[in-house]
Amino acid sequence: MTALVTPGHTRGNTTWIMKVSEDGKQYNVVFAGSVSAPGYQLIENKKYPEIVADYRKTFERLKALPCDVFLSCHGHFFSLKEKSSRMNQKPNPFIDPQGYKSYLARSEESFNEQLERQQKSKQGR
Repeated sequence: MTALVTPGHTRGNTTWIMKVSEDGKQYNVVFAGSVSAPGYQLIENKKYPEIVADYRKTFERLKALPCDVFLSCHGHFFSLKEKSSRMNQKPNPFIDPQGYKSYLARSEESFNEQLERQQKSKQGR
């Protein structure tokens, strides 16, 4: 496993990557650290002034990773229950590169919307 620092959610947020094989085929696994910003102050954050820049770099870094198997710190990020219920099926439900791309797209969109709301709120003061 290789650790990649992917700050934003926290300064030390970490994503882990590795390769696995199944049935003679090799897959890229990404265990993504969270990219959510639940209620975070993104504008003028004195405790974490580089938070927005860190999130942006992290989104770019994560989007550049090859990913066949997407896992994360919270099961609902990657549909753990639903995929687990289909483990006896082929193909392996955890092989889900599109799920990874969709997760990142939704997360980045949510982050950008939150940032925009905070920017508008600051301008309205």
